Amino acid sequence: MDIPATMRAAVLRAPGEPLSIETIPTPRPRANEVLLKVSACGLCHSDLHVLGGAIAFPTPCVLGHEVSGQIVELGPAMLNADLAVGQQVAGAFLMPCGQCKACRAGRDDLCYPFFQLNRLKGVLYDGETRLQDADGNPIWMYSMGGLAEYCVVPATSVTPIPDTLSPKNTAILGCAAMTAYGAVRRGADLRFGESVAVVATGGVGSMIIKFSKVMGARQIIALDVDDDKLVAATAMGATHTVNLATRDAREAVMEMTGGYGVDVAFEALGRPQTWATALDILSDGGRMVPIGLGAGVQSADVQINRTVRRSQSIIGSYGARTRVDLPAVVDMADRGLIGVDDVVNQVFSLEDVNVGYQKLRDGTMSGRGIVDMSL
Repeated sequence: MDIPATMRAAVLRAPGEPLSIETIPTPRPRANEVLLKVSACGLCHSDLHVLGGAIAFPTPCVLGHEVSGQIVELGPAMLNADLAVGQQVAGAFLMPCGQCKACRAGRDDLCYPFFQLNRLKGVLYDGETRLQDADGNPIWMYSMGGLAEYCVVPATSVTPIPDTLSPKNTAILGCAAMTAYGAVRRGADLRFGESVAVVATGGVGSMIIKFSKVMGARQIIALDVDDDKLVAATAMGATHTVNLATRDAREAVMEMTGGYGVDVAFEALGRPQTWATALDILSDGGRMVPIGLGAGVQSADVQINRTVRRSQSIIGSYGARTRVDLPAVVDMADRGLIGVDDVVNQVFSLEDVNVGYQKLRDGTMSGRGIVDMSL
């Protein structure tokens, strides 16, 4: 396939500044990596922490950590024989090295090089970025740097997408869906017939509702401050809703659960207030599973005696086990068990990416927004 020498990318030059659309050299893959022509890239709430500087990350950089696209080039020494040029794939934000102690134990979500190299330094596993400006100066990568027309992704973190699925909306499988799957399947270990609450029903929260329904939750309570989001949550499988702007969460959930609270409370926003809400509505012996990343170094209060006396658990969940769980998520989408088209509610061009992030900031993004690279 013809690969252009340059491409457009949304570059963050400094925290607090809007993304600038720049023309930079097209990256090329190295050992056990693939080059994708990006079809779409999802807009995630966690990006806001990097954009605003609440989470330290080197600049200039290219964000974008959930993508779908077509493989246009394979790097040398490919270890994954199932990948081929021309395949449409989804790329996961958690890019396991496949070599470290955690990866060897199957815990891709704890990959040490991913956090030490990519999340702290914006590089891949040879210690270098694949992006640079026209003068050869490095541009750092947040995951694969998917807010661009092309991106390099480790072969460990892409999975082929069948023709039956949208080549663009499937971008959200690599973060929103995989994070939700990890929270429900791995973090909560949800059992058939349990009750669930989802605090904050954005892109990840919406997918948690879907997975909870598929995995047999008897009662799914959606909590948010936006009536439109709660209507959408009902369409996705929520059995009850609570508007936190007008009702007390604990009072409402206790009423809905016969005074017991929920077996599992998912917190999908990463704020001390939503942590408190999730813990307040938890049953004795229940599990609170936080998924949302906080802005910088934040803490949330936990009542020690209540946690101990009521045998409650707090189980952090960051993504999932990419090499096993992303193929499972793709298969569930292909079989119609979880839909992605109804979660992707807003589509932007690359030039309008700042508009999309502003909608995330002001809370008017319903479900997940994506950047369509063909617009």
